[in-house]
Amino acid sequence: MSDYLLVLLGSLLTTSLIENVVLSQFLGLCPFLGVSKNVKTAAGMGGAVVFVITVASALTSVLYSAVLIPLDLTYLRTIVFILVIAALVQLVEMALKKLSPSLYNALGVYLPLITTNCAVLGVALTNVDNGYDFVNSVVAGFGTALGFAIAIIIMAGLREKMVHNNVPKALQGMPIVLVTTGLMAIAFSGFSALAG
Repeated sequence: MSDYLLVLLGSLLTTSLIENVVLSQFLGLCPFLGVSKNVKTAAGMGGAVVFVITVASALTSVLYSAVLIPLDLTYLRTIVFILVIAALVQLVEMALKKLSPSLYNALGVYLPLITTNCAVLGVALTNVDNGYDFVNSVVAGFGTALGFAIAIIIMAGLREKMVHNNVPKALQGMPIVLVTTGLMAIAFSGFSALAG
């Protein structure tokens, strides 16, 4: 049991901090930059992405190993994975509309954009490329999604504080956000010393 716990913690540390999907792989930048204006909305997007990536990792792992490999249809994996992700996003969208209309309205166009969020598809394809089994796919998916949520919430907190700062006119708006994202990427790269 302790071996599984160590593997789980190591995987979560690696995928959420060291190999952060946004800050080291630069996947999912559109929702990261678009929804990170306040912490509440960012946390909602982070939660939705955690759910979608984790469940998509599980479903795509099963579909790939149980259907695509036996039928020799592995060349269809990208199309199949996109269909799975689109169905999951529709499920999340319907649930949020019913359970939290204010969060649904706050996320706006970015919620359906999870379907085309390259981070979600990137995780599913990376899991398959790395030859992960079901459990490893789910753990890697959850860790990666957790890293996305951590990064977007930190960015939202920073952006809320930046509104009250005296930013030079040339850097106001998106330029300062991009500079901040770069600095966050440098800071997160420091976590690689933990894995060393």
